[in-house]
Amino acid sequence: MQQIFITAAGGPEKLELREAADPTPAANEMRVRVAAAGINFADILARMGLYPDAPKLPCVVGYEVSGTVDAVGEHVDESWIGKDVFGMTRFGGYSDVVVVPQEQLFVKPAALSHEQAAAIPVNYLTAWQLLVVMGSLSADEAVLIHNAGGGVGLAAIDIGRHIGATLIGTASASKHGFLTERGLDHAIDYRTQDWAVELEKLQEGRGVELITDPLGGNHWKKSYKALRSTGRLGMFGISTASESKLPGPLRLLKILSGIPLYSPLGLMDKNRSVFGVNMGHLWHESAKIRVWMEALLQGVDAGWVRPHVDQSFSFEQAGEAHAYIEARKNIGKVVLTP
Repeated sequence: MQQIFITAAGGPEKLELREAADPTPAANEMRVRVAAAGINFADILARMGLYPDAPKLPCVVGYEVSGTVDAVGEHVDESWIGKDVFGMTRFGGYSDVVVVPQEQLFVKPAALSHEQAAAIPVNYLTAWQLLVVMGSLSADEAVLIHNAGGGVGLAAIDIGRHIGATLIGTASASKHGFLTERGLDHAIDYRTQDWAVELEKLQEGRGVELITDPLGGNHWKKSYKALRSTGRLGMFGISTASESKLPGPLRLLKILSGIPLYSPLGLMDKNRSVFGVNMGHLWHESAKIRVWMEALLQGVDAGWVRPHVDQSFSFEQAGEAHAYIEARKNIGKVVLTP
């Protein structure tokens, strides 16, 4: 098999394609010939040496794949062989062959390509947890979606549109037309405008009931201030760490120094709440994840879950794919194809 390794912490040039023997599925596992593997910002932070959950370098990252089952382990029905599936991998997804526990795989909808299916697990489950499970968004409320043009952002637009909420998003101006067509009600150009000022105008000073924020540091303080009474702040990343010019882990110092401290008394006084989301820490909740995915697969059938793949890169182009995402060029998902 072929695998994309992070050989050392650094830039996209630290990604290297290597050969290895095909793995053998153990009990309750399936082996999948990968047709598409999703890229997430956590992979980029891992390559930079900024992702604490990443395996020790050199390593193979990747949280999601889509492909075809070609072998199964003990206790798995052989009828799975030949079926197209997609699902989540606990790292190792940047491979053209993976072994995955059965509980982490789902039958791929026929209406979706492998590239589209690989765009579902991390982005849509994260957005579902942010908006539905913990964000409790309802039709009479408004949500501010930071980085609305990213994979989680587009998934949040699909889910928020299905709920019927008012959708406001931050994104560069070049993405506004596409986002409006996808269902975003109001787009704010974070590069040329102060989003908090623009949000205050849109909401006539009321704030919003929910904000999804993958930025981190001082941005969380600013988002918290923009909440309405009963507002919820969902935090799910520290993407701004990649923008720092400091070397290695020092990039995190500025982010950490700006992280707000939330007082229980302050939360009570303001009638606000804050919560965190990390899909990579939910491997022990597979039954819960399957319930969420079932709702999303019903959304695929109904047509309101619409995974958008911006671009596919070959395994040999993995470095270019990372650079493309870091430059914020993508709208939606970027995937790797063997």
